[in-house]
Amino acid sequence: MTEYDYIVVGAGSAGCVLANRLTGNGRHRVLLLEAGGSDRSPWIRVPVGYARTFTDPRYNWMYETEPDPALANRVAYCPRGKVLGGSSSINAMVYVRGQAADYDDWSAAGNSGWSWQEVLPYFKKLEDHAWGASEFHGAGGPVYVDDVSARVHPLCATFIAACGNVGIPYTSDFNGADTEGAGIWPVTIKNGVRVSASSAYLRPALRRHNLDLKLRAQATRVLFGGSRATGVEFLQSGTTQTARARREVILSAGAINSPQLLELSGIGAAELLQHLELPVRSDLPAVGQGLQDHHCVSYFYRSKVPTLNDELAPLSGKIKAALRYALGYGGPLSMSVNQAGAFVRTRADLTRPNLHLYFNPASYATTTTGPRRKLLNPDPYSGFLISFNSCRPTSRGAVHVRSPNPLTSPTIIPNALSTPEDVQDVYAGAHLLRRIAGAQPLAGVIEAELHPGALIQSDSDVLEDFRQRAGSVFHACGTCAMGPDAQHSVVDSRLKVHGIDGLRVVDASVFPTVTSGNTNAPTLMVAERAADLILEDGERL
Repeated sequence: MTEYDYIVVGAGSAGCVLANRLTGNGRHRVLLLEAGGSDRSPWIRVPVGYARTFTDPRYNWMYETEPDPALANRVAYCPRGKVLGGSSSINAMVYVRGQAADYDDWSAAGNSGWSWQEVLPYFKKLEDHAWGASEFHGAGGPVYVDDVSARVHPLCATFIAACGNVGIPYTSDFNGADTEGAGIWPVTIKNGVRVSASSAYLRPALRRHNLDLKLRAQATRVLFGGSRATGVEFLQSGTTQTARARREVILSAGAINSPQLLELSGIGAAELLQHLELPVRSDLPAVGQGLQDHHCVSYFYRSKVPTLNDELAPLSGKIKAALRYALGYGGPLSMSVNQAGAFVRTRADLTRPNLHLYFNPASYATTTTGPRRKLLNPDPYSGFLISFNSCRPTSRGAVHVRSPNPLTSPTIIPNALSTPEDVQDVYAGAHLLRRIAGAQPLAGVIEAELHPGALIQSDSDVLEDFRQRAGSVFHACGTCAMGPDAQHSVVDSRLKVHGIDGLRVVDASVFPTVTSGNTNAPTLMVAERAADLILEDGERL
């Protein structure tokens, strides 16, 4: 059995950060286990390549949920990165922190050290922002954040102008002083190439002698000596291996796999573990509970003016786009298709945005099968889409082991639209989206609303359409939530598993509540702060 100071399970967004920061002083030996393989693929490097990795089992766990009664009993697709960089290697690269009040909520729930003013320095630490250092941004950090407002499709300006005409102000920076409003999404792309947690954090750290990386090494359970985590068992090349941790085991396997691994290790609700004949090491009923996600629906429009469809749908357009990228890392392949959007309040009594809008200057109404969007095969006509989801849904689902076999996918229960508040946001979102589409100058370029179409008008019809067509935007979190109470949370404010020594969880599963937007940036921040906590605690040993 090989010994390390720290073992990190999962080389995703959080795990790559930890691997870098924990090895930085040269004093600690770290093992990083990754169930997937290398990220040395052009489909990962090329920004629009996530159209391919979205359904590629070489890089993606490709999970599916249980049928959701609130979503017409449909089984939803749940992609998760299974590759160096994790989901940061297959996501849409939008860099959004969320609202400041999201983190003040975390602090108010009993999680000291996680207020907005306390986490802002970590956001700045991780950034190398295109605008340089400022009150809200950092420079020189590992993650390049680009301003692509000069390169997005012209229709984005049309969308933003229409938002202004319905009272939604323009914001130049969703992560700055004015996070509410409509604007262009900042992205983690540098010189036409994706910036993942792997390229930003892991690649530099792999040159260090004190970091060991094992690929295609799937952790199967945490090992213990009494109430202390002492190591990890994992499968690699068909054989079971073990590694020992002198200081800590850190789970960074994500919102789906971290709770699964805890339960496989005997940490979770005793009744569930006993039912599956798993040994009960610690009865922690909150493990796997509290699943939160953003569920959105897209409204598709036929356009009177050219969109990205016209550039990418024809074979000739694909060839031209490929040549532009090959010759100078430019053109539509160098961008995310999620280009513009907004955070908005739909009622005057609200103190912060309740809806997240997306504007995509392309559409896939006729080329998508179920949830599997074909981003490189847009509709064969000029079209675009606008989507919405609730910023902070109050519905809660769950993730649990399905069997004692660690290679069996866990059960994922979304439990969407299970609260009146989330249903009200559906009504508000549909109404607002159509107000924007009906405002100039956007109304002037719309030939027709294709989906859901003019026949869907009443609240009941709008809700039924949402149930039939809505899907996740893949922001799963909260399944190992942070909190002071071991009956209702899994880790404390230092991300230590309640009642277990030497074991932490560091990834999006620890979010007490989902942030108001994309979750990769908050996950990086959590890992940056966790690294400081781990090193601080290590100094006390």
